[in-house]
Amino acid sequence: MSEYIAPIRDMQFVLKELAGLDQVAQLPGCEEATPDLVDAVLEEAARFAEEVLSPLNIPGDLEGARWHNKAVTMPAGFKQAYKLFADSGWTALACEPEWGGQGLPKVVAAAVAEMWKSANHSFSLCPLLTNGAIEALVLTGSEKLKKDYLEKMVSGEWTGTMNLTEPNAGSDLAAVRTRAEPQVDGSYKVFGQKIFITYGDHDMAENIVHLVLARTPTAPEGVKGISLFVVPKFMVNDDGSLGERNDAYCVSIEHKLGIHASPTAIMAFGDHSGAVGYLVGEENRGLEYMFIMMNAARFGVGLEGVAACERSYQRARDYARDRIQCTDVGVRGGPKVPIIVHPDVRRMLMTMRAHAEATRALAYVVAAAHDAAVHHPDANERKRNQAFVDLMIGVVKGWSTESGVTMASMGIQVHGGMGYVEETGAAQHLRDAQISTIYEGTTAIQANDVIGRKIGREGGATLQALIATMRALDAELAETAGQPGSHLVAIRKRLAAGIDALAEAGDWIVATYRDDVRAASAGSVPFLTLLGIVAGGWQMARAALIAQRRIDGGDADPFYAAKVVTARFYADHILSRAGGLASSITDGAVGVMALPEDMF
Repeated sequence: MSEYIAPIRDMQFVLKELAGLDQVAQLPGCEEATPDLVDAVLEEAARFAEEVLSPLNIPGDLEGARWHNKAVTMPAGFKQAYKLFADSGWTALACEPEWGGQGLPKVVAAAVAEMWKSANHSFSLCPLLTNGAIEALVLTGSEKLKKDYLEKMVSGEWTGTMNLTEPNAGSDLAAVRTRAEPQVDGSYKVFGQKIFITYGDHDMAENIVHLVLARTPTAPEGVKGISLFVVPKFMVNDDGSLGERNDAYCVSIEHKLGIHASPTAIMAFGDHSGAVGYLVGEENRGLEYMFIMMNAARFGVGLEGVAACERSYQRARDYARDRIQCTDVGVRGGPKVPIIVHPDVRRMLMTMRAHAEATRALAYVVAAAHDAAVHHPDANERKRNQAFVDLMIGVVKGWSTESGVTMASMGIQVHGGMGYVEETGAAQHLRDAQISTIYEGTTAIQANDVIGRKIGREGGATLQALIATMRALDAELAETAGQPGSHLVAIRKRLAAGIDALAEAGDWIVATYRDDVRAASAGSVPFLTLLGIVAGGWQMARAALIAQRRIDGGDADPFYAAKVVTARFYADHILSRAGGLASSITDGAVGVMALPEDMF
């Protein structure tokens, strides 16, 4: 059974050649992200992922998190691994130096986070939620809240959660009914129940800082009446030490398809005297503040999709190299061969490899744009990069996670019957990956946000700017492509057709969203998929162009040859889907909506 090996070489290539690490390191506040430092960080992260987290993955899945008497015990080894994780500074990697963080750019933190998610999906969810809570408090918390909580959260001594939905609400946060009653000392008493709270309770850290959505007595109905509160597991004394236990308890954990080592809690606030909470920012702006956490979490979940592609690929590839079965179809009467020789197994492995590389490249490029949106000295550049990030966050989340599920399923197919039994580890990847398409908003929620807030309401301006950037690559590809029949010629042809399909579908979404939002929504997920496929193809074409120039310059490193071939495969087998997706978007709404409800 294979263990995870971090794909450092590809990560370095994407960071430096596609995400523009050198340019990121020139941004104010990002100067320490030198190539040597980043390489050292990646190597240390790889060592931790491979030697500490990966060996805990399958045992943690088998044992699972356990609930007893309103408390959760983590699987064997997790508590010790988390202490080493925090002591090694991994919780502070991208956090503000003011609060004890290392201040490295988001693009570097993204590469490191991918390793945690590939090595141990369940473990990685704890720092994911904590980082989102930290970001929300940094941007919206009072000075006292920052002073009381941030240093301990950044150091990893305390962890964080976000408590959004309730049994009656689901994704409809307008239905939230948890209430917060003001007290004379300025605090609030919080009463209500929250469900699906990742790491809502555990024994790895001494305190848990819950960020909770609730309504004050004067709040208006709907999402405009939601406020955000800090509700700690243990109260914090004036000197920073822990005080009495707060009235916030885990009353059970969910029995789930996957991520068994990640406790998904049902949290009860105020069953006794009321849970003490503190208002974050202003009343009735809680959903706005929570979206800070949500967007950070959506990007992090998108990396889970990248990780699922990569980890499933590695396990399937290693199995295919060792599994001897049947003879080579191209050699009559030959000996039995490893199944990696067989054309369809090769097709599946290339599909998995290509998706891992494409989703990784797109995610890192979006992370680098986030760094520019935050740190660039020019306001117009900040605005331009933020618009790109806003458009692509849902794609990184939705397309990458859907790809992760599909690739994990394909990995089981490579294993054949042995993929369906738990002992190979392939089944766990599929079980774990399934949730990534659901939490922080289902794929349809991401897609509706993309066509609505990000395209329809601005008339497609950011999408058109992205398409123009993609088209600008064509001249560079033409210059380097070489003779007809070369890989770059084929890549250029497929990319151009994919961009045309995206432009056609985008124009249709813009025109239709104004007049028939149902028809536009019927094509929202196909459009998100189309945008992901073409954006991924754009990055794969960029990678192939850079690699081909290295080859033409005399570099015989097989890494570059593999880059070109993988991009060619992506063009022929994945980008080639673009035209069909565009047709389903522009012509498919009738079939979606035509059947009356009572005929289902």
